[in-house]
Amino acid sequence: MKILLLEDDMMLSGAIVKYLQTTGHIVESFREGNSALQTLKTEVFDLLILDINVPGIDGLSLLEELYESKVQTPAIFISALIDIEEISRAFELGCYDYLKKPFHLKELSLRIDKMLRIHQTPQEHTRLSEGYSFNTKSNELFFYNEPEAYPKRQLQIINLLSANCGSVVDYDRFRDYVWNDYNIDNATIRAEINRLKKNLKEDFIINIRSVGYMIKRR
Repeated sequence: MKILLLEDDMMLSGAIVKYLQTTGHIVESFREGNSALQTLKTEVFDLLILDINVPGIDGLSLLEELYESKVQTPAIFISALIDIEEISRAFELGCYDYLKKPFHLKELSLRIDKMLRIHQTPQEHTRLSEGYSFNTKSNELFFYNEPEAYPKRQLQIINLLSANCGSVVDYDRFRDYVWNDYNIDNATIRAEINRLKKNLKEDFIINIRSVGYMIKRR
């Protein structure tokens, strides 16, 4: 698992990194929030471990920015704070768990293992993004293994794209598979896909200008 750690205490940060690396995880650590946020804009992580009070943008504000950008990576907060309002805000923003300092490193590992069991993608699912997966047998879209309801046509679009991950699906194939070769124009197809993209919590559909759409292979 690839983990981003935001912790400004050098000794604690070093201990967490060393311990998690011995359990097989890849960890990138940061001591202030701004550099962590910039990295999150270009790299994908499986888990965030965030202190709240750090230099630069704090852990809660960082998670809020990700939430507004529809990036919903599971997060575990580690903090000496016990303010119930801060804790409540963390969970509202999508925090998975909270550990009060000081804590035993084994306890952190147990919380991560529990999170893994909950968020692990079933084998029959095709992974589309950090949180989304698609089951072609049941024609269902899942967000962190929880099914989400979408119109039949939009699910057909995702089905076609997921079956061709890494390849561009052109407009003619959408016409044939989703609209049963009905004589519709490209603008109608684009409009339907744009409606779908607006409903998604994570946008994994890439527009290939004048050609079609695709999902990058993960």
